[in-house]
Amino acid sequence: SGNYYNQGEIRKKELEQSCCVLGIPASDVTVIDHRDLPDNPAVEWDTQLLSTLVLKHIEAKNINLVVTFDAGGVSGHANHIALYTAVRYSVIALLLLCAGCRVLVLQSVHLLRKYLAFLDVPISCLLPSDELFILTEEETEQAKRAMRCHRSQLLWFRHLYVLFSRYMVVNSLRLL
Repeated sequence: SGNYYNQGEIRKKELEQSCCVLGIPASDVTVIDHRDLPDNPAVEWDTQLLSTLVLKHIEAKNINLVVTFDAGGVSGHANHIALYTAVRYSVIALLLLCAGCRVLVLQSVHLLRKYLAFLDVPISCLLPSDELFILTEEETEQAKRAMRCHRSQLLWFRHLYVLFSRYMVVNSLRLL
């Protein structure tokens, strides 16, 4: 629930608001609140447990595309990396569970590229990826509005992220 600073309920509401800005109804938002998976970068999440929870959700919602972090977790966040590890761990089960289910991982980039914003578009176009998403100006503004919904997490450096991150403009993904 994002309860690292005892703000779990606030962060749940912020997530729903952010998803609403993106056109995702609250009924399609699931927050897994499990005592063995605390929002804490110092706690190593159990891969099998997380994999089981993810697979149950995919099966229940009949999901055919999973998008997750790569091994770098975009920012090196331990919980992001754990999610990637769990999805990678369960990729065979995913293929068996839902025929044609694809898994895409968001590519982490070097710190310099991370903060080039739209200037990273030509670089991303030249480098290999299985999917490349370049947002329009309108989509970028929508993404920024969605990020601003996460008020409890908007520390000074996240304001810089919203302004300068290439992930607000361009995202390259690889098939797992």
